[in-house]
Amino acid sequence: MPTLVLASQSPARLKTLRAAGVEPTVIVSGVDEEQLDGLPPAELALQLAELKCAAVAGRDDLPADALVLGCDSVLELAGRALGKPGSPEEATRRWQEMRGRSGVLLTGHALTDTATGKTVSATAATVVHFAEVSDAEIAAYVATGEPLVVAGAFTIDGLGGAFVTGVEGDHHNVVGLSLPLLRDLLAELGHSWTELWG
Repeated sequence: MPTLVLASQSPARLKTLRAAGVEPTVIVSGVDEEQLDGLPPAELALQLAELKCAAVAGRDDLPADALVLGCDSVLELAGRALGKPGSPEEATRRWQEMRGRSGVLLTGHALTDTATGKTVSATAATVVHFAEVSDAEIAAYVATGEPLVVAGAFTIDGLGGAFVTGVEGDHHNVVGLSLPLLRDLLAELGHSWTELWG
């Protein structure tokens, strides 16, 4: 049975995999997400995922049969890529712009089979509809700190869930990892999703 290595420190991605019956080994990539700039949103998400995957797949302390998964998410709003806001002021500005609108949550996925050296990658896209939240709700949400550390300044599986009125597409992708896409990538490498069940 191959070992899935998650090249991400995201607790939401880890929780998503565990809920689906997969217990990955977590190795944080340490990739600087600010190193790529000026790319279209979908390309940015994919290239960052590939960088994270490559950083971990290149280590010499991995199991021989490791499958290394790198992911990165950005929110595309009005053609711009929005990653983690980083400051309360930026998170507030983002929410004032996002409320009552829709964006596309893009998650790049890159998967390397260390036994063969082969890598496959793809991006999943999910449309997210945001509620018409008030200034007071935005201030209270930003004060929790949650939107500062997540792509697009929101979560669907946390405190921000009440501010998302609907999604079109894979809801797991909004959390940061598309399980159906991961299943497809595994198949491209000659593996079955059910092999990963512990």
